[in-house]
Amino acid sequence: MKSTYLGGLYMALAASIWGVMYVVSKILLQNIAPLALVWIRYIVALLTLAITIAATGQSWRIYRRHLPLVAAIGIVGYALSIWLQFLGTKLSTAQTGAMITSAAPAFMVVFSRFILDEKITVRKGVSVGLATAGVLMIVGNAGFGHPDRLGSIVLFIAALAWALMSVLVKLVPTDYSQLTVTFYAILVATLGLTPAALEQLPHSLSAIWLRPSIWSGILYLGVISTAGAFFLWNKGLQLVDASSGGLYFFFQPLVGTFLGWLILGETVGFSFWVGALLILTGIALVVKES
Repeated sequence: MKSTYLGGLYMALAASIWGVMYVVSKILLQNIAPLALVWIRYIVALLTLAITIAATGQSWRIYRRHLPLVAAIGIVGYALSIWLQFLGTKLSTAQTGAMITSAAPAFMVVFSRFILDEKITVRKGVSVGLATAGVLMIVGNAGFGHPDRLGSIVLFIAALAWALMSVLVKLVPTDYSQLTVTFYAILVATLGLTPAALEQLPHSLSAIWLRPSIWSGILYLGVISTAGAFFLWNKGLQLVDASSGGLYFFFQPLVGTFLGWLILGETVGFSFWVGALLILTGIALVVKES
């Protein structure tokens, strides 16, 4: 029971960090292309993780039979999902990004059934339906052809990819260092994104050098929201059930929405709050049963 509470604490802290990330990334994306920002974020994270692993004496070992699993975590979760999160946030708002991706825990229920053979109960099925309806409400909040609509769809796909990645993490042996697993997964994502990121990097790097004030935001994304929060999320997933651990994503939309309103001056309409209520109700149903 103690480990369950500790796992929840890890995941709640990670989700809160990501809530702040949506506001920080929205500001940075005014000057840096989405793919370039993901790449720069990961380079900073890799350096941070490498120093931490070396300083704490963690093992670098990953058996060959588990390399495909770690690679899948990196490609699905850290390459595809994170890039789509940044792209979707650029096309919509920080609040929309935080809220739609918070539907990921409910979709973890579906993936955990097929991958981990966890039972899908009526309550879990209803939770997925409510979360899906909530996402559709938010997506439909903007008219056809409005940039927010495309951004919402992109964010929805990002949520599905993150849910799949979170379930895959449960397959990683618990005796591995989560710092090491996180390092290798981010390394795979970085290598995969490099060819496409190279086109966006020159302009983005020049913008960074000309605006030293945005360095603090890049450090936050790389050190805290990537190296730190990815480690906390993966560590927490090792201590709780995949189908119920997603509750702690609840903190992400709360923090993201509040800071989007406080710092960016973003506003939300009635459809947004109805969608948010449906998503959070769906997530709460999943956790109440566990």
